[in-house]
Amino acid sequence: MDQMPRAALDPLVVGKVIGDVLDMFVPAAELAVHYGGEEIGNGSEMKPSSAAQRPKVQIKGAISPNYYTLVMVDPDAPSPGEPTLREWLHWLVIDIPEGSDATEGKEIMEYMGPKPPAGVHRYVFAVFRQHGLMETVKRKPVERQLFDTRQFASENDLGLPAAALYFKSHK
Repeated sequence: MDQMPRAALDPLVVGKVIGDVLDMFVPAAELAVHYGGEEIGNGSEMKPSSAAQRPKVQIKGAISPNYYTLVMVDPDAPSPGEPTLREWLHWLVIDIPEGSDATEGKEIMEYMGPKPPAGVHRYVFAVFRQHGLMETVKRKPVERQLFDTRQFASENDLGLPAAALYFKSHK
């Protein structure tokens, strides 16, 4: 598989995911997220009740075998106008084998579905290619609020994302 087209980044730029959560990157993997059999697209809308259960997440990279880290955050907590708890960590999984579902990895922070208290929130999935099995992280998050995806990636030598997508949800 060649690198994904840069057009895949357009929704992330328009939705300000690149900037608020992630730095610009060159997509190097395919990310598919399914809630109840329905694949979500970048920038699509979803009811919180439709995303209450952990999704099926598959990552396909150009190089195999590979392991990936999945981070899911809400950069709009508690409200888009005042994101004082940015980023709210909804899910963190490491050591996901390439081509497998995220459940095959090691869950560091269990899944928490969207519960936006006010306004339209963005829920961002970012995938990072690991340099091998991690088995643990440098600093395990103990709280969900004020997580920093960029800092986490830096601390764990993950570099830039290999893929990302997001959906929007509101109360």
